[in-house]
Amino acid sequence: MKAPSGIDARRRLAAPTVAMLPRVTDSLSFLYLDVVRVLQDDTGVCAEVTSERHGRQTVYLPTAALSCVLLGPGTSITARALATLARHGTTVLVTGSGGVRCYAGAQPDSLSTTWLERQVRAWADDSLRLVVATAMYEKRFGGGTVPPGTTLEQLRGMEGQRVKAQYRILAQQYKIGRFRRAYDPAQWHGQDPVNLALSSANTCLYGIVHAAVLALGCSPALGFVHSGNQQALVYDIADLYKAELTIPLAFSLHAATNPEAEARRSFREGLRLFRLLPRIVHDLQDLLDPSGDREVPDPEEQLVDLWDPVAGSLPGGANHGTGS
Repeated sequence: MKAPSGIDARRRLAAPTVAMLPRVTDSLSFLYLDVVRVLQDDTGVCAEVTSERHGRQTVYLPTAALSCVLLGPGTSITARALATLARHGTTVLVTGSGGVRCYAGAQPDSLSTTWLERQVRAWADDSLRLVVATAMYEKRFGGGTVPPGTTLEQLRGMEGQRVKAQYRILAQQYKIGRFRRAYDPAQWHGQDPVNLALSSANTCLYGIVHAAVLALGCSPALGFVHSGNQQALVYDIADLYKAELTIPLAFSLHAATNPEAEARRSFREGLRLFRLLPRIVHDLQDLLDPSGDREVPDPEEQLVDLWDPVAGSLPGGANHGTGS
């Protein structure tokens, strides 16, 4: 038998086996990349960056341990690398900067349908659907705040009153007078700064929720409160966090000269969306399987250092903006 060449040997050593693959069940791991070239070499899938100061640098990706890779702006990926990620069960998403949009996703054949099946069962049964919808409102209002027998119409009324009350409190806090939520694409630039910032911040939130929904293998089109839209579930889940994240941020930008850009920048620089990813996954799993015993994620443990072609390693979870 002919002895394998050095390249063949490396290829054989690099070829993953079932035993080499770590077991990833309900725990999802995310990796965001931008301004890199992702390719496959004889050793594995790597991210390649070229800079004037450091030349060409290569970082190998732990593909078998990744559940989802988010490709941001300036990223290119070879078909061979994409095939390896798919073979290892990694979902690949194309996103905007900082994950503020989710444009497309490629799900591997091996992605579990467990959560999709739970979603479809609950969505198709009117009684179960109401249970999930009620659980969503309880996550927003607090546990035990929804009386038994409350209808969806009553829940919508409760939500409307609470959101209006939050608008009123924040408007008083920032001394901007009476606020009324308005979303009119035809009159986009005629809107006040708070409405512009709120629309922009909500769009950022939808992007990262969309990424989490796809990574879990669920359908973004099958919502429990919203319906008739390809992002119905995305809107459902995003509503869980608006009172905490996007609404206060929008009011804080009431005097901004470019509130849309400021809202997007705030999410990106503060890494708020990435911190939110594990929480979205946990909340979605909790809604679809309330009897499951899952550990609440600690957002402080989800971030690692940031790579920079000039400065090297930078601490994650910090605002590295140079402006005000």
